[in-house]
Amino acid sequence: MTTLGTRMREHSSLTTLGGFAIAAILLFAVAPALLSDFRLNLLAKFLCFAIVAAGIGLAWGRGGMLTLGQGVFFGIGAYIMAMHLQMADATRLGNDVPEFMEISGIRELPTFWQPFASGPVAILGILLLPALVAAVLGYGVFKRRVKGAYFAILSQALAAALAILLTGQQAIGGFTGLSDFRAFFGFKLSDPANRKMLFFIAAGTLLVVVALVRQLMRSRYGELLVAVRDQEERVRFLGYDPANVKIVAYVVAAFFAGIAGALFTPIVGIISPADIGVVPSIAFLIGVAIGGRTTLLGPVLGAIGVAWAQTAFSEQFPSGWTYLQGVLFIVVVGFIPAGLAGVWPMLKGAYDARFGKAVEPEKSAKAEESEPEAEEPVAKPEPESDTGDAQAAEEKVESR
Repeated sequence: MTTLGTRMREHSSLTTLGGFAIAAILLFAVAPALLSDFRLNLLAKFLCFAIVAAGIGLAWGRGGMLTLGQGVFFGIGAYIMAMHLQMADATRLGNDVPEFMEISGIRELPTFWQPFASGPVAILGILLLPALVAAVLGYGVFKRRVKGAYFAILSQALAAALAILLTGQQAIGGFTGLSDFRAFFGFKLSDPANRKMLFFIAAGTLLVVVALVRQLMRSRYGELLVAVRDQEERVRFLGYDPANVKIVAYVVAAFFAGIAGALFTPIVGIISPADIGVVPSIAFLIGVAIGGRTTLLGPVLGAIGVAWAQTAFSEQFPSGWTYLQGVLFIVVVGFIPAGLAGVWPMLKGAYDARFGKAVEPEKSAKAEESEPEAEEPVAKPEPESDTGDAQAAEEKVESR
């Protein structure tokens, strides 16, 4: 048994390594060779959405938390990166404040901008601030046993509140947001080679995120997270605190969303409240649902596919994509709860249920025909007893 288990683990590891190798070849070799600079930049944008989707797949697919407010953490990372890039451009030009502040009449840099003038501080803020906000929110929500639709509505309300708050803040661009970034940590964004570098960074980050999510799913924590999703009260009776389990998954998802937002800003070149509100948060969720929220690659591929379809169909049918997206979401939720990743197992199960039972009687009938008929036992002559021989000898002697 031990040898069999070891072989199965080795086979699984080899399969995983092979999958990551194929993904790396597609992202780092095939895509740059086949796509134009514009399409490659679009793919980099879609990869940012896929990073967010991987975190949602962990929190929603494995933990059962319907996170409708991932735009909050996406926006925190995006705006921190945007503020750093704006101040870096202003310093390079010899200005005290970014250009949009001069146009708005702001002559002094706001206090909350100043820490992010440093590159290392900005990176730390991108990594830590979304996770910290998620930890505080998660502690306040999950410790009070808020779940289900109530948690979904609350998270969506947070995304709406943040978008409204940012819209009224002229110090961070207001409704139009922050844009016109010239460089990314010293690399000019107008150079196609540097934009291709951003694509490679996004692709490498996505592979690392998928690897981390896979490790969490296969670990004991992943099993405990699924148990909390399915039987929360039983997990509590076993001595675990389901709130702590949920908080970890929620923080991890926010951590990934913050990184995705930070990469989104230089790739797209703009960040505004429209990119982090309720609509983008729901769009993240739709991609995860269509791809298959309980699987590892379903959310990633679903997010990329939905983003690509939105770009492709909106170019030809600008007013029809929204309706098509809604129809896809309704069809998946109503008829394919496991998403597109669950279509093949569903078809295979239906085929086995319909034709598998019909094959078994045929196999048993053929087996019966192939069995040789049992031979009738041959009656063996009974041996003559010794008593009968003795009597015959005595009769011969008497006759003489």
